[in-house]
Amino acid sequence: MLLIKNGRIITLDKENPFIENGFVVIENSKIKKVAEGTPNLDEYAKHEVIDALGMIIMPGLINTHHHAYSAFARGCSFPEAYNKNFTDVLQNIWWKMDRKLELIDTKYSAYVTFIESLLNGVTTVIDHHASYGSVRGSLTAMEEARNHLGIRASLCFEASDRDGKDKFQDSIDENIEFIKYAKEKKSGFVSALFGLHASSTLSNESLKKCKEAESKVDSGFHVHTAEDISDVHDSLKKSGCRVIERLFNYNILGEKTIAVHGIHTNKREHELLKETNTVMSHAPESNMGNAVGCAPLMSFFEEGILVGLGTDGYTSDILESLKVTMCLQRHNMVNTNIGWPQIPNMLLENNREIVRRQFGIKTGMIKNDYEADIIIVDYMPYTTLNKNNIGGHTLFGLSGRMTNTVIVGGKVIIKNREFTEVDIEEIYKKSIEVSKKLWAKLQ
Repeated sequence: MLLIKNGRIITLDKENPFIENGFVVIENSKIKKVAEGTPNLDEYAKHEVIDALGMIIMPGLINTHHHAYSAFARGCSFPEAYNKNFTDVLQNIWWKMDRKLELIDTKYSAYVTFIESLLNGVTTVIDHHASYGSVRGSLTAMEEARNHLGIRASLCFEASDRDGKDKFQDSIDENIEFIKYAKEKKSGFVSALFGLHASSTLSNESLKKCKEAESKVDSGFHVHTAEDISDVHDSLKKSGCRVIERLFNYNILGEKTIAVHGIHTNKREHELLKETNTVMSHAPESNMGNAVGCAPLMSFFEEGILVGLGTDGYTSDILESLKVTMCLQRHNMVNTNIGWPQIPNMLLENNREIVRRQFGIKTGMIKNDYEADIIIVDYMPYTTLNKNNIGGHTLFGLSGRMTNTVIVGGKVIIKNREFTEVDIEEIYKKSIEVSKKLWAKLQ
């Protein structure tokens, strides 16, 4: 049993959203008790006690779209990578890099990405992987890192035609094998989707093959959609319809599927997303950095689409992406009166529903019988914090690097900014060694 005491508790439970001073009791992997005041310490004399010292106790954060494989691009130069458009970015940077990734690169990219996620208070990551240099066994390599660190993760491999038929078939097999592994595991810590890169790199025949394979395991898909206008043009050329409608025609959409970006989509496509109960994940910094446009979030909200928040490899600090989302939407629409409370709710409410669909667990709330995914954040508000302004403090006050303690499934992973069982210095030392070898192959 574990007791966390003396904290301001943001429960995200609408029945009791905020406790000024309270405590949380964890038994095994679940939250057993949430209460106001000071606990009777005699009851917990034989158990671990964490003193939150007036800090914020809140649910662990969730990232609904990440790319761990991109980690070793940090600081790397890509010769002749003059990019006129998004297609150039893919060809000159990301596809060039993922063709050189070996299993050791994949494993340590996952390690450092998951470490950074945990340090920023993220306890669950939904990742979208590519490593056409070594397809088979890549998700298992990521799973080894995930399991060692104790984070929750949903993994997939992005199927694509871009490297030929053999690699395409490998990507199908890698997805199916890992989906079966995750289903058999039934741990609540690892899940899997069937990854697709994007409509633009998949032929009609390939989409058909992917759906046929996925239908045998019923996992749902994780796919980039209409990120760039070129994706729309390609879809119209191949099928005579836009991206979302093309995916709909191949039965790719559905409540287990995560579509990402959706920038160049129209009202009819939004209706299809709503009709099929498909999730849309938004990643603002990536959209801005790649100069592909601004997602129509307000239209998504109005249509009743479940919209989650991700980072797309740009950062592992999901709170940073929350701030950027609000700024980008208001800047793009030249309107300071939009996005409230929908944008904070993407992170605080919608992301947990996406995890429920993917993992079949209750998390993202400090409430009895929920998974004990909890963070303690070293945030001392200099204005009143209460049940009515949690979103405002989350948006404008909190940042990932304020995270002091991280608990996943009842296990203390980080305490006082230090990993309790994992030597991350050794992992970082190894990752530098591995990344140097990768960089040499990219020159």
